[in-house]
Amino acid sequence: MARMGRPGLSDQQKAELWRRWQQGQSLSEIGLALGKHAGSIHGVISLRGGIAPALRKRSRRCLTIAERESISRGLAAGLSMRLIAIQLGRSPSTISREIERNRGIHRYRAVDADDKAWQRAMRPKVCLLAAKPYLCETVASKLRQNWSPEQISGWLRREFPDNADMRVSHETIYRSLFIQARGVLKKELVSHLRSRRMMRRSKFATTEGQPRGQIIDAVSIRERPASVEDRAIPGHWEGDLISGSKNSHIATLVERHSRFTLLAKLDGKDTKSVVSALIREVQKLPHELRKSLTWDRGSEMAQHKNFTIATDVQVYFCDPRSPWQRGTNENTNRLLRQYFPKGTDLSAVTQTELDAVALQLNQRPRKTLGFETPADILWQYVAMTG
Repeated sequence: MARMGRPGLSDQQKAELWRRWQQGQSLSEIGLALGKHAGSIHGVISLRGGIAPALRKRSRRCLTIAERESISRGLAAGLSMRLIAIQLGRSPSTISREIERNRGIHRYRAVDADDKAWQRAMRPKVCLLAAKPYLCETVASKLRQNWSPEQISGWLRREFPDNADMRVSHETIYRSLFIQARGVLKKELVSHLRSRRMMRRSKFATTEGQPRGQIIDAVSIRERPASVEDRAIPGHWEGDLISGSKNSHIATLVERHSRFTLLAKLDGKDTKSVVSALIREVQKLPHELRKSLTWDRGSEMAQHKNFTIATDVQVYFCDPRSPWQRGTNENTNRLLRQYFPKGTDLSAVTQTELDAVALQLNQRPRKTLGFETPADILWQYVAMTG
């Protein structure tokens, strides 16, 4: 049976989303505030290239819903278009066109007419660079030379001081790059920007206060007991995140002795979401299998102390840029790409589906285990110690 799509965001939620994005909040922070997955937030923002849409306003020249109601009532009462126009202070031709484009005198409905007016107002407008091909090619050429949009805009003003057709603001260039629906500047030109971001960030966005590259009170892997190294005793785990499209992630945990795997669905990459998910999964394990966890230096484990308090599992952190120190986990993540290829939207995967994948992986015989399965080895130990 086909899976039902996730509920979308209301207009009010979208307005709140853009307000928070312009304030510099992260995708995970916005998702937590709106009760949505970070992937859903990413989908809305990336569609607009990180640039908030202009607030939709009705032109004073347009008919209002109240005026359309008056037209509908006038037609029902048998009034002429000219008399309706006089009552509204509008031109008779305005009333005539309004009725004609909305199913005629006998089928005109005010609400339907108003909805269609909004829909027509949303039709794509030709942007500046689309209307001026030579200017567009000039901008693209300079982008390929690694010029910034601001440099291009300033150079055009100096190079063509008397030619208004060769003027474009740096903001218009950014919009044409990041909002691909405009179909003007090719997406690959984004790679020539110094930031190489795929969407516009707020000028208020900051990493201040985020422990990037540095985990407070982190215990180094070099202080990990030697008994962890030889894999003789089960209960020592390695962990990491697998990333998918739309800023989606899942957490992976692998037991070093048996290669037993746990997968955890995440609501976001922020440390609160990650640590909460890890606590939820690790607390399902027997106490004798909760000894240590080795993680990399990602800020998603900034709240590692909360994890240790909740699970009694000590966390050790790898040296920077040393994924080989979590070799078992790295290898398992490669195996998981068979189930979750790069580009998969992991936010659409349920915990039940993750559990099914983990079960299949744990019931596959491994050469390194003498072709026993991770599940058999781990539960033999539990049965023996229990």
